[in-house]
Amino acid sequence: MKIVMIASEARPYCKTGGLADVVYSLSKELVVANNEVSVIIPFYSSIKINDEIKEVANLSFNMAWRHPKAQIFETYSDGIKYYLIKNDQYFARGHLYGDFDDGERFAYFTMAAKELLEHLNSTPDIIHVHDWQAGMLPCLIKENKNKKFVNTKFLGTIHNPAFQGLFPKTILGDFYNLPDYLFDNGQVRFKDQVSTLKTMIVYSDKLTTVSPTHHLELLTKEGGMDLDGVLKYREFDFTGILNGIDYLEFNPSDDKNISKQFSIKNYLIGKKENKIALLKEFNLPISTAPVFALVTRITWQKGFDLVFPAVEELVARGAYIIMLGSGEKGYEDTWRYLRNKYPNNIGIYIGYNDSLAHKIYAGSDFFLMPSLFEPCGLGQMIAQRYGSLPIVRRTGGLRDSVINYDGNNLETSNGFGFDAYCKQECVRTCIYAYDTYKNKKVFNRLTRNAILTDNSWVKSCKEYMNLYDSIIVKKKRGK
Repeated sequence: MKIVMIASEARPYCKTGGLADVVYSLSKELVVANNEVSVIIPFYSSIKINDEIKEVANLSFNMAWRHPKAQIFETYSDGIKYYLIKNDQYFARGHLYGDFDDGERFAYFTMAAKELLEHLNSTPDIIHVHDWQAGMLPCLIKENKNKKFVNTKFLGTIHNPAFQGLFPKTILGDFYNLPDYLFDNGQVRFKDQVSTLKTMIVYSDKLTTVSPTHHLELLTKEGGMDLDGVLKYREFDFTGILNGIDYLEFNPSDDKNISKQFSIKNYLIGKKENKIALLKEFNLPISTAPVFALVTRITWQKGFDLVFPAVEELVARGAYIIMLGSGEKGYEDTWRYLRNKYPNNIGIYIGYNDSLAHKIYAGSDFFLMPSLFEPCGLGQMIAQRYGSLPIVRRTGGLRDSVINYDGNNLETSNGFGFDAYCKQECVRTCIYAYDTYKNKKVFNRLTRNAILTDNSWVKSCKEYMNLYDSIIVKKKRGK
């Protein structure tokens, strides 16, 4: 099967979040399953050029009165063919997102991706579009009725429904060369603007999001972020597939970043030595008290209004808190205040450090993720891989990947969870985890369960393959 991924970021070349991990890891697993996979991304100036990247095309096209050009570069990683679209006017900025003209930048990317697909000799069976940045692509190809793509099917994946690609009606003609009647008849209209995410939902043949629970949440008024109406219209073409994590990158038995490599055979010794190393890293006293950790973006979505009261309660009991992340200044300042208030119990690192993140996963006992919403989440899965028990609010993928220990399900549980988004529930669950830690027989079994949890991409890839096949089978039957 020939599959093309269209995304605004993808490892190993550019990443700001989980989207890049998903595009890369899923593509890699699809290659292992004998598919031909290409990924189209922008060529940001932050991407390092190596000798294996070569220019393969130089395209030009129209965006209304604009006549931009696109240099197309090709490279390979893990069997995946990458096409990088270069235009310094739009992508030579040292960062990926956050500019006033992001609407035009990613309209250009989408239009260039369409031109590239038309230029290539081969025709994909599946074009898999990710999030709002390239959300107009299914519309462009279907409305232009290019016969090359008559048998090509589209899958659209919603990673973060909070970003809906909302822009004025004028972008239809000004950026995409599309007629206004697509707005007037409601095909692309959302909240009285053009929504590239809604357009992807309307024009894709099938839709996914990144966990089964988030799929159900998006169909409700409470969790749908105003998309519930259009998604209910596509309900029978919409499903949730839980993301996985890269088992090569996150492998405690072969991780050069951690102090003591370990597997299920020696995890008790491995966790102990990594915990000591982690406490030394943050200049904290060495003791047997539990370590509660966070590796996160510091933002309102991640539940910090619940975290801070829990931190106070845990520190009062002698626990350690270690946090790595960056984001909203108010929350960062609160972390600095708490670190100064409890210098012997709290360690923080404002920013991001990949090597340190691995050390935190390996050296912590518990991993805090009490998110307000979390479409999938990867941190809890990485934590389980390294034997750090997640403490989560059961929303989205957190519900799908963490089985709460309730005192009666020791054989199957691999973390702790609560439902209500309130500080009392978060504090109660953290204290329950703290108390469970004292029972080493129970705690060690839970840690073992977490390490043995299968969060690999193998299962998820099979589900995507079945979905791709169902679209193609449907196409053939319709002939």
